[in-house]
Amino acid sequence: MPGLRVGVQLTGLKLPLKQALHAAARMGAEAVEIDARSDIKPSELVGTALRQVRKLLEDLNLRVASVRFQTRRGYECEDELERRIEGTKQAMKMAYDLGSNVVVNHVGEIPEQADSPVLQMLRTVLSDLGTYSHRIGAFLACETGAEPLSRLSSLIESLPDGSVGVTLNPGNLLVNGFDLDNLPTIAKHVMLVHAKDGVRDRSRGRGTEVALGRGMAEFPEIVAVLEEFHFPGYFVVEKDGARNPLEEIALAVQFLKNI
Repeated sequence: MPGLRVGVQLTGLKLPLKQALHAAARMGAEAVEIDARSDIKPSELVGTALRQVRKLLEDLNLRVASVRFQTRRGYECEDELERRIEGTKQAMKMAYDLGSNVVVNHVGEIPEQADSPVLQMLRTVLSDLGTYSHRIGAFLACETGAEPLSRLSSLIESLPDGSVGVTLNPGNLLVNGFDLDNLPTIAKHVMLVHAKDGVRDRSRGRGTEVALGRGMAEFPEIVAVLEEFHFPGYFVVEKDGARNPLEEIALAVQFLKNI
């Protein structure tokens, strides 16, 4: 099996865009995740600016693994929903322009009740985004962590084929008290992995993020499961609240490359 395709979230480096790209390249990353809110906005990435970013990526031999478009509310919340949908579509166009087909955001709260009107609204919104995705060439990859994998899998299976994908985040699942036992049920939908680790703390009801490889996320096993489903995407290092971002993220990159 060839080595993992490894990327880093630029926001975690806590540097201006150009400096962050150079730092990612020095670490040996093959790709980056660009934040459509804090790194560069879709409205700014036009004309000369787009050509300059593409040229810089090419010079550093970097690809764009994904574009992150994180919203405070999910797609189940009616408040300013049209604005979130339009913003997501702009992020999809931005991703495509940068050579990526993945946009990352959480889907929102998924009701357990099969007849919930909120669940129906989620299906309607995600189906609409899926239709746009097929036209533009970039897809929403719903990030895991806020619900069990089985519940997210059930939602995706209820949509038209190829509407949305999944960004697997093992660390978020562990921190929120969930496990990865049901990974095979959702693996075929995974377009991206956010490489983040964590440990559960049942006494607190919430876990803690730890350095990659030191937590409960068995990355060799995760890689093996995804390989069975011919996972084509990147493992993007996500490190929240690092005291020494450059050092800690560089170590995480090497950890993934050594798998």
